Amino acid sequence: MQSNKKIAVDAMGGDGGPSVIIPSVEKFLLKHNDVEAKIFGDSKIIEKYYNGLNTLVKTRTKIVHTPEYISSNDSPSSVIRSKKNSSMRLAIESVKNSECNACVSAGNTGALMALSRLVLGTLDGIDRPAIETMMPSLFGHTHVLDLGANVDCKAENLYQFGVMGSVVCSILDDINNPSVGLLNVGQEAIKGNQQVKAADELLKASKLNYIGYVEGDDIFCSEINVVVCDGFIGNIALKTSEGVAKYMSQQLKNEYTKNFMTKLAGVSSSKVLNSFKKIIDPRRYNGASLLGLNGVVIKSHGGADEIAFESSLDIAIKEADLSIPTCINKKLNEILN
Repeated sequence: MQSNKKIAVDAMGGDGGPSVIIPSVEKFLLKHNDVEAKIFGDSKIIEKYYNGLNTLVKTRTKIVHTPEYISSNDSPSSVIRSKKNSSMRLAIESVKNSECNACVSAGNTGALMALSRLVLGTLDGIDRPAIETMMPSLFGHTHVLDLGANVDCKAENLYQFGVMGSVVCSILDDINNPSVGLLNVGQEAIKGNQQVKAADELLKASKLNYIGYVEGDDIFCSEINVVVCDGFIGNIALKTSEGVAKYMSQQLKNEYTKNFMTKLAGVSSSKVLNSFKKIIDPRRYNGASLLGLNGVVIKSHGGADEIAFESSLDIAIKEADLSIPTCINKKLNEILN
């Protein structure tokens, strides 16, 4: 089968770099026979992990040597001025030049957003791109944005996040007119800061299926499709949920390994425990979309392991297949005007 989709991978980002990313790409390509990968980074480092790859996978990969890479300490402004030959920037440019259908990076979030915005540009009607991901809930999952791209937001930005979240949810989940809520410290009309109250008025007047204020527990326990917030609050909510999931998993492990009887109980309930662990495993939800750009860019968690990074690759190719930016662009005028 001839490959017709290509994904750009920044191999130098994240805590593990190529040692994690290259095996993830291999597993991903073995699942997707119609996809190729362009791997950007230091070829000498990449080849240490690349040489042992499946032979068929190698025929669908290409290493693009880059003399520079962006560290976690680099500021967004500095990488825009310099490091124009970094693995991250060249991977994004491959999407701009239509060489690849999507880009995935586990690197510096601020740099990734700044470079993506500079290279790809934003869709008409969108002032600021937002980071969006799905969080598990009792009803499947909830789309949440922004998760860290915009610490300070205007009401208009939150309104636009609601539009983008609604469009993405309708496409990915095949839901007509998804419900949208605005994250607040309470559901009462008197609560919230001026920014949230102003956004509430804009969303009420919109064509969205806006249900009003929601609280943090609604992300996981209520039947709501999209939750909107600024990046400061969203990032805290995301990291807190990841911490709680790890805490619960570790505490369950501790309790079931206390003594012989608890170990026996663990064996008898292993099927339920494994299912529960899978549901709350943050790695299954790794891969945040940078919405509002003229192209598909996915941010993987910097501490992602092979399973988690593979999840981000899955999201990238799905959004490319569904032409998410094009779909958002088509519906923006309908919803915003």
